[in-house]
Amino acid sequence: MIESMTGFGSASRQLDLGGGVYATVAVECRSVNSRFLDLNIRSPEECRSAEMSLRELVTKQLGRGKVEFRINVHRETEASTQSTDLLNLDSLKSLKALEAAVLKEMPNAGNMRMGEILRWPGVINEKNVDDELWRKLTLDAATEALTALKTSRQGEGKALLEILMERVNGIRAIVEQLKPLIPQIIAAHQAKLTERLTEILTGIDAQGQAVAKNDVSERIKQEVVLYGVRIDVAEELERLKTHLDAVEAALKKGGPVGKRLDFLMQELNREANTLGSKSVSQESSNASIEVKLLIEQMREQVQNLE
Repeated sequence: MIESMTGFGSASRQLDLGGGVYATVAVECRSVNSRFLDLNIRSPEECRSAEMSLRELVTKQLGRGKVEFRINVHRETEASTQSTDLLNLDSLKSLKALEAAVLKEMPNAGNMRMGEILRWPGVINEKNVDDELWRKLTLDAATEALTALKTSRQGEGKALLEILMERVNGIRAIVEQLKPLIPQIIAAHQAKLTERLTEILTGIDAQGQAVAKNDVSERIKQEVVLYGVRIDVAEELERLKTHLDAVEAALKKGGPVGKRLDFLMQELNREANTLGSKSVSQESSNASIEVKLLIEQMREQVQNLE
């Protein structure tokens, strides 16, 4: 299955800190387009021990995308819990004395806010939770969030697959419509070329103006060269089909195909440009324009694929 580089996932885990206090580890992860894997993790001090394991997990499961993990810890208390049971008064007094000492030296520092006081280590009575438990809890939540992210990316990848296949089939239809017209286009151009060469050889052009004899040979050469270069588009049409086969095969195979498809879009565009430059009829010119429009639409979608 192909994956988009855009997705979102979230998960949480709860930890009993004792004394009627609970901590919820909430993890959110999101990803957007990027040429490479660009991973950024924002986490509080309690969860830092999980960062290395999380990085290893992400690099194994994601190949490309700008991925951001935001990890937060929210503490809650039971309604029946008394404030005197929660606060460590000795730690609170020490913090008060510390704040007073700072304000004495730096009067403009400002007083601490309530949230800052309650988050200060040791102010809230909590049982001692070792780093390994925090690491495991955080990694569990992050793993679930990453799974949700991948599911989200796969869902969007499925939608992109349908869009890309619709464009592939559209280009195939244009090629199939143009192929039977090639003999008619060649015949029409041959007739036009014959008329122009006849005018040159007789010394009179379509406007009835005389053509200098010393220019006849050079003009014949120019017309023949121009004919040879511009008329044959069969090779371009075959190469278009070959590249479309490669695109379809990559989409069916799945996995990280973004870079390969981006290369194939360049090849398709090259053939479409050549088809346009060789055009000698309105039909082939229109076909070139329509093909290039579809390729550009595909290129925009391919930028979203891992």
